[in-house]
Amino acid sequence: MAHILALSNQKGGVGKTTTAINLAASLASLEQRVLVIDVDPQGNASSGLGVDQETAPAGVLDVMVGQVPLEQAIWRSEEHGLDVLPCTPDLVGADLALLDLERREHRLRLALADVRADYDWILIDCPPSLGLLTLNALVAADRVLIPLQAEYYAMEGLSQLLRTITAVRRGPNPSLRREGIVITMYDHRTNLSRDVASQVRELFGDEVFSTLIPRNVRLGEAPSHGLAVRNYAPSSRGAKAYMQLATELLERHGQATVRLREAL
Repeated sequence: MAHILALSNQKGGVGKTTTAINLAASLASLEQRVLVIDVDPQGNASSGLGVDQETAPAGVLDVMVGQVPLEQAIWRSEEHGLDVLPCTPDLVGADLALLDLERREHRLRLALADVRADYDWILIDCPPSLGLLTLNALVAADRVLIPLQAEYYAMEGLSQLLRTITAVRRGPNPSLRREGIVITMYDHRTNLSRDVASQVRELFGDEVFSTLIPRNVRLGEAPSHGLAVRNYAPSSRGAKAYMQLATELLERHGQATVRLREAL
């Protein structure tokens, strides 16, 4: 039965989609079955994994409104074990399309029930805003993985998200929990990055992953080729960091093995 993680931060530009793409690809390389669901209308997780949104026959909104079964909308990537439920251009009108539907905040959760047993991990890439798409992701998820950039104003978006998680727990998804915080865009050369990382660890302790995702040119280049960084530049610092993050995530869920450690 899949672990369902919503990757969310209500502040944009924090490395959320980059984390969704590269964590998913790293988990797949460790023989995990992974589904990425792109509920961000920008569609960057879809294009970053090689999906042509203009020609995709169906997408996540078709599934949520009940027009297409989820299994028929899944795109099989070239990466073994990694599938994508893509965003298509009509997702920009999702709030209006979902507005009058019964149990509108539960639409994604209900759709996932049919495929949850087919995967080990389902990663949902959320928009950087609170609306029906993000709410559907948080209602569908077991846990929230929070990318947090090592920059000024980092805590601003985090505090907003924590309030949202609390509200969802009090309402449609009482079992929702925080998976943890991943520090992204870390530059070990700057006092700012070190100070932000120290502050976050002081506040949240073991919730913060030990893996630090660095600023890395290859991480920025890979999506333009429709590839995760491990396929584009496997020896880069970014690729190694996301493989370490995947291994750390599996360890948190009791799945550590010698083989996983050797993969690093």
